[in-house]
Amino acid sequence: MNFKIGTATAALAALAVVGGVTATQTGATAATPGAAQAGVTLAATQGGTAVVAQAGAAASAVTQSSVLTADAALKIAEAVQQEAAKQKQRVTVAIVDRSGATRLILKGDGAGPQTEESARRKAFTAVSFGKATSELSGGASGDAPNISDIPGTLFLGGGVPVVSGGAPIAGIGVGGAPSGAIDETIAQAGLKAVAGQLG
Repeated sequence: MNFKIGTATAALAALAVVGGVTATQTGATAATPGAAQAGVTLAATQGGTAVVAQAGAAASAVTQSSVLTADAALKIAEAVQQEAAKQKQRVTVAIVDRSGATRLILKGDGAGPQTEESARRKAFTAVSFGKATSELSGGASGDAPNISDIPGTLFLGGGVPVVSGGAPIAGIGVGGAPSGAIDETIAQAGLKAVAGQLG
């Protein structure tokens, strides 16, 4: 405990040297064993502005995130292939998780060899930016560095994010139709198959 308070005090003292800050220690006494539980407040003032650092219980080093289930991924892929058949298109569907890892790739009968990579990159792009790939193409043009320079991205229509709790948890990518707009309507059909189950 003394080390934590000493470190924080030293940090504030360093501020004092750099910015003319006056440091004071308030709250629990450093020597008290329960000070960490009670919390220690270190305050500094500069020109009437207070800067406060609160020591106490450490933030959790673990976080939880929502993940699309395997059953949901299969349901999406099946809906995509059914919609593609209705539209007489030969496509591949890819689903990636929030980290961009591939969860599923389903290549429809007759889909070209390029469709797998196209679908995966569209799914990656959609989950990365939390938007349909067709909405992102405006930021992917010009000679200056732009979002299209990010490896693994593809800014053609056909990628849609799967959103739960206001945040993207997966991406669906479809490749193989003659236009990105068609790919995207097929991807939307896959998303619609699980829309009521996303929380």
